Amino acid sequence: MAAIDRFRLDGRVALVSGGSRGLGRVMAGALASAGALVALTARDRHRAEEAAAEVARDTGAEVIGLGVDVTKAAEVEAAVGEAISTLGKLDILINNAGINIRRPIEQLEEAEWDLVLDTNLKGSWLFCRAAVPAMKRNGWGRILNVSSMLGEVGLAERTPYCSSKGGMTLLTRTLALELAPFKINVNALCPGPFATEINLPLLNDPEKKAAMESRLPIGRWGDPEELGPAALFLCSEASSYMTGATLFIDGGFTAQ
Repeated sequence: MAAIDRFRLDGRVALVSGGSRGLGRVMAGALASAGALVALTARDRHRAEEAAAEVARDTGAEVIGLGVDVTKAAEVEAAVGEAISTLGKLDILINNAGINIRRPIEQLEEAEWDLVLDTNLKGSWLFCRAAVPAMKRNGWGRILNVSSMLGEVGLAERTPYCSSKGGMTLLTRTLALELAPFKINVNALCPGPFATEINLPLLNDPEKKAAMESRLPIGRWGDPEELGPAALFLCSEASSYMTGATLFIDGGFTAQ
């Protein structure tokens, strides 16, 4: 197989949680452009279906949109089942759905901690649990957990988010060990600061935006489109000898 062909996903089926916007949307498009059939999810099914139609139009692939609250086990299991019944199987899972609440710890409510941990970490665990049986039946699988550079290093006023992403990194390593005998590779992608909706509170504050840029060796925020090729690599045969790894796409932040 030629090296470039190892990035192709023809005949593969992928599910991307939180795939209607931001980095999830970019990753769904990258996989679809490489030949995968894609199911993308959002909490609002109408938004998911609109995004799916746009990705399908841009790539020519079959893409469906599913509504799911990732904190609800029954909804996660139903989404995985619908993806399989509609697209035929499930080979690839990208756990991307996530939220961030930024405030000093004494200003955070317990319910806000629960919401971030349930969305970012529990939701990913629920999707893994629902998807693994299908991958075992296939004898092949890729799970890509979208962690963060803040799963490796801390940043003030983000205790729920950093805790959830640190957990995501260890979830990745543990599942990699558990699933390796079944030819299912599990890796984590750790983005740095990208110009997406989740970061609007920082992007819209010139002082905070400049402060982050000053800490980035590359000197700028990431363009979301720069993440797509990395996701494609980790979801394809191009990364066949990688499992339990964390790949940082962070402008050099964690190199310091």
